[in-house]
Amino acid sequence: MASGSDRNPIIIGGLPSQVPDFDPEETQEWLDSLDAAVDERGRERARYLMLRLIERAREKRVAVPEMRSTDYVNTIATRDEPFFPGNEEIERKVLNATRWNAAVMVSRAQRPGIGVGGHIATFASSASLYDVGFNHFFRGKDGGDGGDQIFFQGHASPGIYARAFLLDRLSETQLDAFRQEKSKAPYGLSSYPHPRLMPDFWEFPTVSMGLGPLGAIYQARMNRYLEARSIADTSASHVWAYLGDGEMDEPESLGQLSIAAREGLDNLTFVVNCNLQRLDGPVRGNGKIIQELESQFRGAGWNVIKLVWDRSWDPLLAQDRDGVLVNRLNTTPDGQFQTYATETGAYIRRHFFGDDQRLRAMVENMSDDQILHLGRGGHDHKKVYAAYAAAKAHKGQPTVILAQTVKGWTLGPNFEGRNATHQMKKLTVADLKGFRDRLHLPISDRELEDGAPPYYHPGKDSEEIQYMHDRRRSLGGYVPTRVVRAKPLTLPGDTAYAAVRKGSGQQSIATTMAFVRLLKDLMRDKEIGRRFVLIAPDEYRTFGMDSFFPSAKIYNPLGQQYESVDRELLLAYKESPTGQMLHDGISEAGCTASLIAAGSSYATHGEPLIPVYVFYSMFGFQRTGDQFWQMADQLARGFVLGATAGRTTLTGEGLQHADGHSQLLASTNPACVAYDPAYGFEIAHIVKDGLRRMYGPDSEDVFYYLTVYNEPIQHPAEPADADVDGIVKGIHLFRRGEAGALPAQIMASGVAVPWAVEAQRILAEEWNVRADVWSATSWNELRREAVDVERHNLLHPEEEQRVPYVTRKLSGAQGPFVAVSDWMRSVPDQIARWVPGRYQSLGADGFGFADTRGAARRYFHIDAQSIVLAVLTELAGEGKVDRSALKQAVDRYQLLDASAAHPGAAGGDA
Repeated sequence: MASGSDRNPIIIGGLPSQVPDFDPEETQEWLDSLDAAVDERGRERARYLMLRLIERAREKRVAVPEMRSTDYVNTIATRDEPFFPGNEEIERKVLNATRWNAAVMVSRAQRPGIGVGGHIATFASSASLYDVGFNHFFRGKDGGDGGDQIFFQGHASPGIYARAFLLDRLSETQLDAFRQEKSKAPYGLSSYPHPRLMPDFWEFPTVSMGLGPLGAIYQARMNRYLEARSIADTSASHVWAYLGDGEMDEPESLGQLSIAAREGLDNLTFVVNCNLQRLDGPVRGNGKIIQELESQFRGAGWNVIKLVWDRSWDPLLAQDRDGVLVNRLNTTPDGQFQTYATETGAYIRRHFFGDDQRLRAMVENMSDDQILHLGRGGHDHKKVYAAYAAAKAHKGQPTVILAQTVKGWTLGPNFEGRNATHQMKKLTVADLKGFRDRLHLPISDRELEDGAPPYYHPGKDSEEIQYMHDRRRSLGGYVPTRVVRAKPLTLPGDTAYAAVRKGSGQQSIATTMAFVRLLKDLMRDKEIGRRFVLIAPDEYRTFGMDSFFPSAKIYNPLGQQYESVDRELLLAYKESPTGQMLHDGISEAGCTASLIAAGSSYATHGEPLIPVYVFYSMFGFQRTGDQFWQMADQLARGFVLGATAGRTTLTGEGLQHADGHSQLLASTNPACVAYDPAYGFEIAHIVKDGLRRMYGPDSEDVFYYLTVYNEPIQHPAEPADADVDGIVKGIHLFRRGEAGALPAQIMASGVAVPWAVEAQRILAEEWNVRADVWSATSWNELRREAVDVERHNLLHPEEEQRVPYVTRKLSGAQGPFVAVSDWMRSVPDQIARWVPGRYQSLGADGFGFADTRGAARRYFHIDAQSIVLAVLTELAGEGKVDRSALKQAVDRYQLLDASAAHPGAAGGDA
């Protein structure tokens, strides 16, 4: 069995095995030289010589395999560290006050009767990483641009609040209202970075682990996109993402590293707080997470800066002429380093240095206390500054800084490096006294023994507070700050919507194509056309959007450096540095991150963009629903198109492509305005209203989700008396029944409206039933409005009771109601309680499958003939139709035999 070192070699890769040796004698001379170095000076010296040779080879532009990991020491040598421009003594005082207030805020939030908790240990480990950024690097927005974009690690939010308190941006009352957003309104502070809850403070929601790194990558890319298209000058903006080493296990954290490297996003820096702990224990107890992450980032093409040890290690490393100390650092697993963080100096002397005479000699003149305080690089301001400066100076690649810290640093022996520290929220009096002493704060024992521990503020006129203000003024203002400078857009008039409102005539087109036609006209508008950002996961052709390739072009910062295979075609694939279309390959997560970055550009950079993200509807809310929640939190706006929607409409693709529930998932997102339109004229009014609500004078922080289909149908022209208000609010009378004696109502959405129209015909001709057909453009919005009405009525019993819109709309309709869609029944069932009459819904409940559209609809009993049966059933329940008619209908239409159904329309983009 391979040893641990064999399974996890430091350097992976080598020369190809089939490279011929043209001069074996010369090769042997080099090998003999290496052997001699090993025999005479030892393996460590030979290893050092090899590394220097590799370094020189790169200087000479000799291609050699990339090393995926390097020694477990700082990337930046002590001799290469730049001058530190700050006042380290003052910054230490500032940081000590920040540390104290962050911990006290969480501890006070855990007081009896409140108990809302919080997290202390994450910020305690990363405090220096933030402090150096605040004092020397993070650019604010006072200059009129977007400044820097900073993705703060969610669990570190108490420290960000604590610093804002020192700067008088937050009050003591607000700190005491941490995690009490409603009961202490308007002073409540959100638990994590939530822009929706604190829209003037936070910019980016990051606490859903893995979405921070993903969002940061695409924010950096969006900055370049805005600049390339001359929409905003983002050349000075830098994106900083603060992440945890445990967080990097999330697929989203590492899944899109390659795009950042491929596009050379040197405006992006990841800072990974490697405190070596997850929530419950070590990240890599038997391994080395920093080495592992270094390999992954190097392999993806990133610049890697390791910040492992603080300055107290420099003299020891300088003595390490034979590499024995570096070897010990390389081979000690993370789990053991965590043990050292909780043990005494004597223990470290005995177990880390003690079994090798050379190591013992290095520390023989050091006290146990000095050994105990051999620290980690992420707590050393000068080392952190050097890493940040190197990251900002590096060109051509994104940079990751892997900074080693101790979780719970400075909080005392009950917290530091303990496996349970993430869950510990309360400091005892003894903990507080030790913490105060370590931070050298002028707080008396009495203040700690009587009641809640106090916050500490050195005074507005103190040297350290003035220093903080001076640093922020020099860097362009306070961060985090969210500023909305964007002005409302001048929106197009009715002319832009005219074509799609005319219908399709004799031509059959899918609603996807109707939307694309409308989009093409909107993009011609001189005011807003250039602000559209088209996004699709390698499916533009599927959705008939390849017609945009020649004009809008696909964004690629390198342009198109090859001859396209279809260059002679009218709709040739065309890439451009100024392209309008984002074509990210098969990555819904990446596309949704682009959507969020574009949709929040109105706030980030003061320039509104109108993203239009089109995807297979099955792969939207189901696959990336967490990101849509992030989008809502970030107050992003735009259009989301669930194309190839429906459980029976996308023929042939089968179970995992058949979406019958994304409308239901969309209903769970309070910021999502979801529609299921049937025809082009409905799409026109929905999009027009969406542009008004999101980009007009009274803009709202919502986004629109439209489900569109790939089944070709004939689109009628907009009726002269079209109920535009009903279309927008969720339901309108599409076709009134003209023949038949028995009244009934059919409510349908999306692709089901033509089935309802066919059912209307059959009911009139064969069963003497006069059915009206209603197009329910949004079951979700109908329910949302009804719920709001009921909430108002509940809390205002003394006022005249309001009536939901759907109830008022249907109040004059006679007969039972049957609802049908290509969704599971739960979608139309959302409004059941507010429908004024007998109600039944039909839906595609269960897994989808591959078959003809007709067979699938017959199987789910949602086709026209099944609608007929449902209407007759409800009429029989009212005593208006004899029940024998129901069996007749089942037999006449062969409703129990899927193979008997007409296969339905063929074709459509799939």
